[in-house]
Amino acid sequence: MQYIFILGRNPELSKEEVFCYLKKEEFKVLSSGDFESAVLVDIDKELEAKAIDKLGGIIGIGKVLCKINVKELEAKKIYYGTENKIIYVIWNFAKNNSYNKVSDYLKKRFKEEKLKASEKPLTGYLELQDGNHVKISSGLIDEEYFVTDDYFGKIIERSDYKNLEERDMKKPERRESLAISPRLAKIMINLSMTKKGETLLDPFCGIGVILQEALLQGMNVVGVDKDERAISGARKNLEWKRFNKEDYKLINDDSSRLGQARAQAIATEPELGEKFKSLPSNEQINNIINNYEKLMFRVLSNLKNKVSGRIVFTAPLVKDHRKNRKGCDITTIAQRLNLRIVKNFPEFRENQIIGREIFILAKA
Repeated sequence: MQYIFILGRNPELSKEEVFCYLKKEEFKVLSSGDFESAVLVDIDKELEAKAIDKLGGIIGIGKVLCKINVKELEAKKIYYGTENKIIYVIWNFAKNNSYNKVSDYLKKRFKEEKLKASEKPLTGYLELQDGNHVKISSGLIDEEYFVTDDYFGKIIERSDYKNLEERDMKKPERRESLAISPRLAKIMINLSMTKKGETLLDPFCGIGVILQEALLQGMNVVGVDKDERAISGARKNLEWKRFNKEDYKLINDDSSRLGQARAQAIATEPELGEKFKSLPSNEQINNIINNYEKLMFRVLSNLKNKVSGRIVFTAPLVKDHRKNRKGCDITTIAQRLNLRIVKNFPEFRENQIIGREIFILAKA
């Protein structure tokens, strides 16, 4: 089975999320191919329905229908809808003439099927983390297809941003400047490789964004925070979603001194430092970095033997007066604790003074 995953604004992070998701869901990747803003994978079985709901960094998922030749195209049913008038787009990931071939073929095919079909260009733009832009679909579109050099397929699932926004904005307790987004929470959960039925620990759970997203995927969770108000807010949010209380545990405690709390993995966002309206001084940046490193050394030292799998967390990535970004020395922390850095990814927007760096750690 061949699928294409359309990557979000941080392509390298999104691609890593895809492969972590496939591995933890026990798909065997037979082959893969990279494009500027997508990855094509050949896996041993079909994706589950609404797989995209478990992915935070993916815009859409497409399924390959056939190779690009007339015989195979003719053998495939392309339009399953009932409306006689449709608007469609074609995502072009080809470097050869495949797009023109497919575009001409679809126009002819739809005309023969007596459909009033109009192809529209991709009119939306997504700004990537590196400042470049890629075209994406936008507006009222009925059908979405894609082409690569060799294959033709259909976009079968799109990320439901409206649902994500409602989940984020309508929860009873919000901390806009402190809580991460559901999108990033899902990415970190996938990077942690936690499976359904396993337990995920968030030692800086705040109001429970990561906990909520993990519970939605059928995991058990333990949330810890030394701020009693945060724990109270997390409880309200989890009760609002009517999760089974046997599936989650909330602890008001300091994670550097936490006792019994066994889990398969950790996914968390610690305090990244105070919020600045203007670029901080070097002294302020050093204070943020030093305080964070001391905190994480204590917490990881306490928790590393309480989890059997990965430890995924964010660290501050601070912009200085030269518009460079300074991060934390996680390498030294990992070495001292006999952990290894699997991978790390910057995650920020250009206008953010304090961005993030996502680290994946495992036992050495």
